[in-house]
Amino acid sequence: MRTFAVKAQILALASLLPMAASAGYFQWEAVELPASSGAACGDGSPYRFFVNKTPFSTKTVVVFEGGGACWDQNACAGKGEGPLGLSILSASNPNGIPADYMTNVFNILNGGLSGLALGGLITPFSMRLHPLQSVQTQSWNIVYAPYCTGDVHTGNKVTAYTDADPSKPRVQYHRGSINGYAMAQWLGKNFKQPAQLLVTGFSAGGAGSTANYGWLRLAMNPKKSALLADSGPLFNVNRTDSPEVSPSVHLHNKIRNVWGLDGSDGLVTKLLTLYPYAGTAENLGSLSTGLAKIFPQDRFNFSTFQRDGIYSAFSYTSFYPELAAAPSGVTRDTLLNQKWVPEVQKWVNTMKPYPNVGYYVPYQRDLLKSHTLTTLTFSGTAVKEANHASLKVVVDNLIDGKGTPIRAYETQKNEQNTKTPGTLDSLLQPIYKLLGL
Repeated sequence: MRTFAVKAQILALASLLPMAASAGYFQWEAVELPASSGAACGDGSPYRFFVNKTPFSTKTVVVFEGGGACWDQNACAGKGEGPLGLSILSASNPNGIPADYMTNVFNILNGGLSGLALGGLITPFSMRLHPLQSVQTQSWNIVYAPYCTGDVHTGNKVTAYTDADPSKPRVQYHRGSINGYAMAQWLGKNFKQPAQLLVTGFSAGGAGSTANYGWLRLAMNPKKSALLADSGPLFNVNRTDSPEVSPSVHLHNKIRNVWGLDGSDGLVTKLLTLYPYAGTAENLGSLSTGLAKIFPQDRFNFSTFQRDGIYSAFSYTSFYPELAAAPSGVTRDTLLNQKWVPEVQKWVNTMKPYPNVGYYVPYQRDLLKSHTLTTLTFSGTAVKEANHASLKVVVDNLIDGKGTPIRAYETQKNEQNTKTPGTLDSLLQPIYKLLGL
């Protein structure tokens, strides 16, 4: 009975969504979701996503934007502890998404860390003629889902944060999963059935693309479908694990509450009500491999770097005093990596039993502290020992291939991108410190 009730709720919400406005091809169209759908940015303003259509393809790529996250007042307002008052780990786009988000690069000044799309330059999947990287989806219909809820596109809870200034509460609309669901319904109603669908995302969008894949898959009903989740791993963590076994346990248990994941209308509850065999509410990471069970004909790839110094900082720094007290830079990064690598290895092992799931885990690249493989370019993402020149090989295999998607975990520990190891990130270290890393 509960399953039928959830499906009835889905149909009722879908009826509230608007029909498409007419727009030309090869240009960004802003789609503003109505308040009646429940969609909102973190400050309560309307949620907007963007579509760029082509008349020459019936294939579609959906890109979930990355950024920081929050569970306190300052972080949800986009503030940080660094000299600039910003942090790359705090909520992105805290003041919402303007209608010109994809065309006005100066939106990056819109309070907090904002305007990450950079006109589509942020990832090769969101620009038709990207100057740094080609990928076959650049000729497809493109959908870009900005990130403005501070919950890695997964939440369904309104929380009033007062810890920094009780006189001026920050009422945060953690509506990420509602936004993803409402966007999926709009696309299902206004796009033709795709011959092929690729859902992808980077950082927080990597987690978001995983969490919202099912809604998109069901609403758009593509003839062929795949997921490429970049650097937003949902680690294999049981609710009752010790920190020694699963260092991310503090993070997972925190966000379950403040983002409403376990609530009656939470993402975890909804998914497991529809698909009780997909995983368990006791382990958020089980929902990733659960997709392989729900959609056995689809293809999945999960990727990250072994030396990721940003997602690991997000996962651990706030929960371990010794990390927060450690000097930023090499000292803290080393401590973070000691927790990160075992969780990556355990995460990879959970994927191995599923023949439609691949993983791609290079060691390190000299860009953004080895965070994300799809930001700006695929350069520096080779796994040479497996004869994979870059992530592009993985993407093409995921979209076009048959059988088990590529699986590669680098053991030779190569740093890539510069002739002198560490040059770029060393030069950027002062900026990282200003941003709280």
